[in-house]
Amino acid sequence: METNYDIVIIGSGPGGYVAAIKGAQAGKKVAIVEKAELGGVCLNWGCIPTKALLKSAEVAGYLKHAEEFGLSVKDIGVNYPKIIDRSRDVAKQNSSGVQYLMKKNKIEVISGTAKMLAKVLIEVTDSKGARSNLKAAATIIATGASARSFPQYPIDGKNFITYRHALDLRDQPKKILIIGAGAIGVEFAYYFNSLGTEVHLVEMLPQILPVEDEEISKTLLASFKKQGIQCYVGTKVGEVKAAKAGVIEAKLADAAGKETSLTVDRVLVAVGMSPNTKDLGLEQVGVKLDERGFIKVDAFQETTVKGIYAIGDVAGRQLLAHKASAEGEVAVARILGEAKHGLDYGQIPGATYCQPQVASVGLTEKACKEKNLAVKIGRFPFSASGKARAIGKTEGMVKLIFGAKFGELLGAHIIGSEATELLAELGLAMKLESTYEEIMHTVHAHPTLSEAVMEAAMDSQGAAVHI
Repeated sequence: METNYDIVIIGSGPGGYVAAIKGAQAGKKVAIVEKAELGGVCLNWGCIPTKALLKSAEVAGYLKHAEEFGLSVKDIGVNYPKIIDRSRDVAKQNSSGVQYLMKKNKIEVISGTAKMLAKVLIEVTDSKGARSNLKAAATIIATGASARSFPQYPIDGKNFITYRHALDLRDQPKKILIIGAGAIGVEFAYYFNSLGTEVHLVEMLPQILPVEDEEISKTLLASFKKQGIQCYVGTKVGEVKAAKAGVIEAKLADAAGKETSLTVDRVLVAVGMSPNTKDLGLEQVGVKLDERGFIKVDAFQETTVKGIYAIGDVAGRQLLAHKASAEGEVAVARILGEAKHGLDYGQIPGATYCQPQVASVGLTEKACKEKNLAVKIGRFPFSASGKARAIGKTEGMVKLIFGAKFGELLGAHIIGSEATELLAELGLAMKLESTYEEIMHTVHAHPTLSEAVMEAAMDSQGAAVHI
């Protein structure tokens, strides 16, 4: 038995469900195939539940410094299972929200595992093994990515875990080794440390958050060390073995060959992601992958097979939920014949939700140098912000990079309280090709953290008022 659809989407994460809604809003008959929970990894086992955990860590931080605000808090305890339960409840609520959106937009949700049999034919196998076929005029693959596995770190969910295990961990580790200091590793380092776990964060590259501006990463490194997180940059993890129940021994080696031995009770592996392309039948229909295993797509997300699209993590580039959603809109616009251009990947914002938060869009200072771009850089520290002082969050800065000749915004980098919320103004400025002049002459409310954005623009011209 076959059912015909205008668009079939495989995967219901932020890319898949947004594409489904956009297609349905245009009057198309849309089906979405999902083998697990609606909302995909982001809503259920990634972005959303992680932020719920990080909020608990942030509250714990406030309580530790209650005396600074004239408050007395005694007997601060950590009910670790309750923290996890709250995170899981938040995820369930968001997943339910996606279910509502599917019903509202009359999108058929099909539970099962999808496999492409031909360009327009998709086989779905449900949990009981029953099979059905879907005919699709257009197909969008939005299957995401999973944590990479390494033979030297055998993921067992007990001694060696990934972010997914950490999200449902019921016993708090006393000591943890986190391998990889990208956004996932950094966020969990902050989370565990705030709740009292001894954290050892290891990064093979010279800086934590390797994709961020070097100055911003150094600022975060200093903050993490101040918080008590043991950070090792330019360091490789050697032998890691479970010595006995609950005890894991690890050896680290820095760039100079100096070795460090650690004993921990958990290892969180946060090194890279692998695209979910296995058993999709891609080879059978001629969809090609790049050298890293991600699906090849053009500027409009179309694969090497006309009528088949790929979006989100499975299509490579930045592995970010908002990038997946934006690609979903591009793909549907292309299917509708309305697409004018693809995404500008140089304007995809990045956000890391540790404390202090880190957020950025555009070029780093190093990238500007590599491109031989003449720039003017403005900085404004939150230590000079009245609002930051009032709320007790004076760590960090706003750093803006402008082209020296025309004054256009090339890069924006923020580290500090609510950095991820402050970034949107600069994303819009970059989209509109704003210069330092528009930013510095936009009146910002006082007192706000966003005044630091205006002051940084002023500083790029040597005209900052409050520093």
